[in-house]
Amino acid sequence: MDLRLSLPPEARRAIDDHARLLLAWTASINLTAIRNPVDVARLHVADSLTAVEPLRARGVKSLVDLGSGGGYPGLPLAGALPADRTLLVDSVGKKAAFLETVVGATAVAGRVRVAAERGEALAADPRHRERWQAVTSRAVGTVADNVELGFPLLRPGGCAVVWKRLPLDAELEAARRAIDALGGGTIEVVRTAVRGLDDHVLVIATKRGRTAARYPRDPAERSRRPW
Repeated sequence: MDLRLSLPPEARRAIDDHARLLLAWTASINLTAIRNPVDVARLHVADSLTAVEPLRARGVKSLVDLGSGGGYPGLPLAGALPADRTLLVDSVGKKAAFLETVVGATAVAGRVRVAAERGEALAADPRHRERWQAVTSRAVGTVADNVELGFPLLRPGGCAVVWKRLPLDAELEAARRAIDALGGGTIEVVRTAVRGLDDHVLVIATKRGRTAARYPRDPAERSRRPW
C-alpha cells in the first residue's frame, strides 16, 4: 500500500476494531466475500482511505455514506478525516444492525449515526436535504445514479465521491448530464495509490447550485429513463 496518511491513534483503533467485527459477523451475515484479514486491509480499508486527502483538501467535516453495507468507506473516513458528523445509510435491516454494533463498540461513537432507510427517503427529509458537505458511495450503481441520489443531500459546494474502476467514458458522459440537471457543477477522476488496485479511481462530482425538488426520481423511473 502506498497511502501516506497521518491518522490519530483512536482512528487506527476504530479501523482495526471495525475490521475484526466485520470478519466475525460475516460468518452469519453476508457483509463481504473477502474473508482474509490482509485482503480486508487492502481491498476495503486502504481502498476506502484513498478519499481522505481529497476530502480533507475540501475541508469536509460532515458526510453521508450511501449503501454503507459493511461500513466501507464511511467508518474509516469518519475516523481518518476526522468528521464531526457521519451518517451511514443502508436499507437492509441486518446490515444496519451490524453498523450500529460497530459504531457503539468503537471510538467513533457519538460522531457517527446509522439510518436504516433508502437514499430517496433521506433526500426527502428536510433535516438532511442539502445539509451535507459530502456523500460517498462505493460499489453501488453507476456514477449518474450516485449523482442523482447524492446531490439532493449536498449543500451547494459539496461533493459526491464515487469509487469506480476504469474504463469509465460512457458512465462519465451520463454523469455529466445528471450533474447539469441536478444543480450543475464539475466532475473529476482521481487515480488512487494502492498497489494492486491500479484500475481503481475516485470520481468526484462537485455541486454548484440547488437541486430541484423532483430529484431523486424513484427507482422505477430511473430504470425507465437512465441518464
